[in-house]
Amino acid sequence: MSRGAGRARSPRGQGEQLRREILTAVNRLLAEWGGVEKLTMRAVATEVGTTAASIYLHFADKTELVWAALSDKYAELAARMAAADAAAVPGGPRERLRAQAHAYCRFSLDNPGHYRLMYEVRQPEVDFSRIGRHPSRLVSESFRTAFTHCREAGYGLVLPVEQSAQTLWSGLHGELSLSHSLFFDASTESLVLELADGLLDALVARDPAHDQRWPSPAESPASRRIRSMMIRENDCATERNDL
Repeated sequence: MSRGAGRARSPRGQGEQLRREILTAVNRLLAEWGGVEKLTMRAVATEVGTTAASIYLHFADKTELVWAALSDKYAELAARMAAADAAAVPGGPRERLRAQAHAYCRFSLDNPGHYRLMYEVRQPEVDFSRIGRHPSRLVSESFRTAFTHCREAGYGLVLPVEQSAQTLWSGLHGELSLSHSLFFDASTESLVLELADGLLDALVARDPAHDQRWPSPAESPASRRIRSMMIRENDCATERNDL
């Protein structure tokens, strides 16, 4: 008998409760299986003790299901970054960016299980036009905004804003993935934060108008591609609001 077998049918008006149970089951299966390859609507339905048709009433496809299951974790991370940013306001935009990077690292070290589900578990493949709707956009938007504030305050950037944000994010993730793979506690926090500072030093001048070697380019092929994903998401949001 499956773990979800025998579940009573949800009473009328309790669809939101069923939705929460579905998302909890998805998180549980992702953690157990380490990826989405075996995850199907039928498998989730079996885990919950309902039917696949009931799952489709709440989620259009597997991608929407997985993203919804993980969205609260991305929202929690973004909230921590926003709080760190606000606390660092007196230090200026560069210090606020640094605070966000540190908050990102500390979230990962404090919540390794959540972080693996967010960034180290294989998620559904989607068309390029859809990836801008991934819940991780909350994190990338936060970094882009911080880099924009640095540039507006006169801090030179070695890369365009969009590419700077993506490079910092990728670098932090690489450091954290190595830490998760090689160590089993938060003993590496000081090293991870020092490496994060090194990434920041490589991307942003230490002072406004520090020297002329920081070109602050407006765009690059990578930044244009990132921007195109953002535009597609904005168009989708406009379409949803017009419905």
